[in-house]
Amino acid sequence: MSLAATPIKSAAKGISADAKPFDWEDPFFLDDQLTEEEVAIRDVARRLLPGKADDPRAGSQPAREVPSRDHERDGALGLLGSTLPEKYGCAAANYTTTAWSPREVERVDSGYRSAMSVQSSLVMHPIYAYGSEEQRLKYLPKLATGEWVGCFGLTEPTTAPIPAA
Repeated sequence: MSLAATPIKSAAKGISADAKPFDWEDPFFLDDQLTEEEVAIRDVARRLLPGKADDPRAGSQPAREVPSRDHERDGALGLLGSTLPEKYGCAAANYTTTAWSPREVERVDSGYRSAMSVQSSLVMHPIYAYGSEEQRLKYLPKLATGEWVGCFGLTEPTTAPIPAA
């Protein structure tokens, strides 16, 4: 494909008349590539934000405080372990959706996003991938609702649990 055939040309050559105006909220026009279902799930996560943005803890949550109320809200909306099967209380959503939900949450506070990602990726996924069916049925439904909050341990053989060391 030649450069002349693309709707957006380089700044040196000018901008095509049919190019979309630049959008700071979506500079790569990713919204245009989402399915209706993906947009709906993304919008659910986006609607979470007004309550979180008004939360006086946003941006200042102590490192040792676990946002259990927020985990329960995220769980009720199907945002925890969202790619895992419905059989375990999860949404069985695709990976695009799973990437967009934390992005929306991170607009307010990366701590909320980190807690959500740890619960889904570092706690729930290993149980689903490597646990027995008995373990999946015992742990995943309560982790999916946010009733239980999981954690993981980071250790290195020569530096103890200090990742920066």
